[in-house]
Amino acid sequence: MPRYEFRCRTCGDTFELSRPMAESSAPASCPAGHDDTVKLLSAVAVGGSTAAPRAQAPAAGGGGCCGGGGCG
Repeated sequence: MPRYEFRCRTCGDTFELSRPMAESSAPASCPAGHDDTVKLLSAVAVGGSTAAPRAQAPAAGGGGCCGGGGCG
């Protein structure tokens, strides 16, 4: 079940809730009981590397479809 992070506008507390995706936009009360909360944007990536992809250097030896000739 996905976890969603919220922040209370009244007390400033940040908290997480596990709930089905169908309820991701439902209102949430903070642990102190305040109802003025906002869902925070999460930067969690699923199934990938945390490092940014690197651009590959072009192959040496010429252009064309094979990067070195011999395509005939």
